[in-house]
Amino acid sequence: MDSKIKTRLLIISDTHGMDFRPADRPLQRADVAIHCGDLTDGSKLEEFRTSIQLLKDINAPLKLAIAGNHDFTLDIPAFGKKVAEATPPLDPELVAKEYGAPGEARQLLEEAKAAAIIFLDEGTHHFTLESGALLTVYASPYTPALGAWGFQYPPERGHKFPIKEGIDVAITHGPPKGIMDYTYGRERAGCPDLFAAVARAKPRVHCFGHIHEGWGAKLVTWRNCYGEQPTHFTAIDNDRSPVVEKLAGLEPSRFDTQEDAEQKMKKLERHSRDRCCTTSHCVGDEYPLEIGEQTLFVNASISGSEGLPVQRPWLVDVELPRAGRTGK
Repeated sequence: MDSKIKTRLLIISDTHGMDFRPADRPLQRADVAIHCGDLTDGSKLEEFRTSIQLLKDINAPLKLAIAGNHDFTLDIPAFGKKVAEATPPLDPELVAKEYGAPGEARQLLEEAKAAAIIFLDEGTHHFTLESGALLTVYASPYTPALGAWGFQYPPERGHKFPIKEGIDVAITHGPPKGIMDYTYGRERAGCPDLFAAVARAKPRVHCFGHIHEGWGAKLVTWRNCYGEQPTHFTAIDNDRSPVVEKLAGLEPSRFDTQEDAEQKMKKLERHSRDRCCTTSHCVGDEYPLEIGEQTLFVNASISGSEGLPVQRPWLVDVELPRAGRTGK
């Protein structure tokens, strides 16, 4: 019996309280659907209900979700601080109607367990899939502070991400520094502590969102030696780290040749037809994932820009260990 099981992940992030349009809803079956946070835009109860329904409508027997900075009512201290510091003071009845009482949004997510939607707190979680595969994930909603939102930490203090060796998929809201984290202002908004943790643990997949313009995927090959504190300058073998896709490979540019424009149009048509961007890294594929040597990074932000309003979900095939087997 094969010790590895091919497993399909459907990865999305930053839906911000919006549902898919009927023409954009992914139809493929996945073994696991993953939402990397920002289920809502303003953390309102109705937005949580919409996101829960979005997850229910995905064809997967297991759906995993984490919070993002916009989901601040799930961070009860941040929620209380935001309400207390509002100027002018907010009407308590209006707050309760729109945002719920402290813990009410979390209760909606707890009730969604009946639909196989599992909301993950920060930490390590283990799942045995219907296929018999064992999935071990690390989850964290925390991002460097930017405004009065939830699940944030002061950048100068950093944050500890205890990602252990043997993690299959790291699910975080924000990107690691240096990986699909460029903002429109050409600044890197990722977290260096997160990058260092991922570089040490080397999971099969690290998926995230938060930086919408960083949408894309990259198969990173790790260097064997990178010093005491790994960075994207020291830990990545760039010559062996192909970009699977990025927005610059899809969005029209005034510098495009006719051939470039035609290639972009073909890719956009294919993604529209599939309703997803697909990539596979199993034995026999062009780029099979080398366990412990490579990590597939995926920025799955759905919210797009004026140039490309719909950023497609990612459909990713990888191999996971069979439950009951030890090692990777």
